[in-house]
Amino acid sequence: MSQAASPETRVVVAYHSGYGHTAVLAEAVGRGAGKAAAQVDLVAVDTITEDQWSLLDTADAVIFGTPTYMGGASAGFHAFAEASSGRYLRGTWADKIAAGFTNSASKSGDKLNTLNFLAAFAAQHHMIWVGLGLAPGWNALQAGESDLNRLGFWVGAGAQTPQDGGVETVHEADIATAEHLGARVAAQAAALAAGHAALATA
Repeated sequence: MSQAASPETRVVVAYHSGYGHTAVLAEAVGRGAGKAAAQVDLVAVDTITEDQWSLLDTADAVIFGTPTYMGGASAGFHAFAEASSGRYLRGTWADKIAAGFTNSASKSGDKLNTLNFLAAFAAQHHMIWVGLGLAPGWNALQAGESDLNRLGFWVGAGAQTPQDGGVETVHEADIATAEHLGARVAAQAAALAAGHAALATA
């Protein structure tokens, strides 16, 4: 049984969205974390403010999101990642839970490159990476595209939206998968916080 987050567990979804599709997924990730009783903030990294940097600094978990463009994370997300270098040097985000999600127009679209970049980015900040935690969907005769994790990613959540489709074309299964990721991260952050609290009083 998964553990629900405590009311004090804070999750920040830090994302870049070029055309709105990744923002839909970010909202779904946030809903999932909220359903697990976490306090959730969404931060669009291309317009990040000093107050929002502070939200990242004080969060228990940060879930990173970016579209996949030309086989990698977007320029908007890369700019945010580079701007975090001072926090890397100070170890500000060390030992926070981290996870990631991405979207591209193709079923594969080299999304794994982006998820691996997000995992490496989190590792450089000494964060603790949490994978998707789902078996692959849509990989058997009796399976279908409505399955969770229909695209078969493990490192994080991968979504596919037609390049000429609006935000309403983000797939329902990808939205549900993003919600699952948010809930999983919130639960892991709560478990980690509970462990630290238990050790402090042991």
